Amino acid sequence: MKFLSIFIVVLGIFGLIGVRMVEDSVFYDPFLDYFHAANKNAPFPDFEWAKLILNYIFRFSLNLILSALIVHFIFKNKEWTMQAVVLMLLVFAITFPIYLYCIYTRFEVGYLFSFYMRRFVIQPLILLLIIPLFYYRKQQLRKG
Repeated sequence: MKFLSIFIVVLGIFGLIGVRMVEDSVFYDPFLDYFHAANKNAPFPDFEWAKLILNYIFRFSLNLILSALIVHFIFKNKEWTMQAVVLMLLVFAITFPIYLYCIYTRFEVGYLFSFYMRRFVIQPLILLLIIPLFYYRKQQLRKG
């Protein structure tokens, strides 16, 4: 990778870290303290549905943009970048309604299940799967 690519990848990683570091001050998420307490008997927080949904979508969008930058400048392949974006959107489209249902049922489906659904919604975990997957693909293309 050239210096500019490495710089942008590092910048993207620091951007993802930054999103995580400012989560309590920038994003509306009343479940942040609820899950930080790690106590399934903690009182269920009051919240506003619309504000909660918009903030989750905003946070996901920031993570998506930064993740797409990282993928693009690691592999320098627009098609793979678009595939990564589609994959991340697909995972969000599956996990977000499930997480909203968990909230709607006040986590009756399970505390840990709800906790991990939230992780997929607010954190770019799928990026940790996409990079090795694409790296493996790149190695296979070199062999063939």
